Amino acid sequence: QVQLVESGGGLVQAGGSLRLSCTASGRTFRWLGMGWFRQAPGKEREFVAAISWNGGKIYYADSVKGRFTISRENAKNSIYLQMNNVRPEDTAVYYCAMSSSEVAGEEGSEYNNWGQGTQLTVSG
Repeated sequence: QVQLVESGGGLVQAGGSLRLSCTASGRTFRWLGMGWFRQAPGKEREFVAAISWNGGKIYYADSVKGRFTISRENAKNSIYLQMNNVRPEDTAVYYCAMSSSEVAGEEGSEYNNWGQGTQLTVSG
């Protein structure tokens, strides 16, 4: 059973930066696509960013394009989400997810393992 553990959330002022991390257990991480999703209070879960197994394909939601950067470090079984120039509307619980294939896209149905989430709150 794969476990995904997110960290790095917290309270940050609008315009600030923060980096989320997600570490996976198991040996299959390096062959699978990964993604970040988020869910704000009272809203549905939405796609944020995705990265293929080797980082060759990366996708972003329009709302974060140019501000957020997804990356991965297979040697550490980890992915990251660098968030710059955050806005109050970025406030949400952020979830890391593992795809069932080497690529990863925008649909939650492509992912079969999810973390517990980490809270980001943007003030101001």
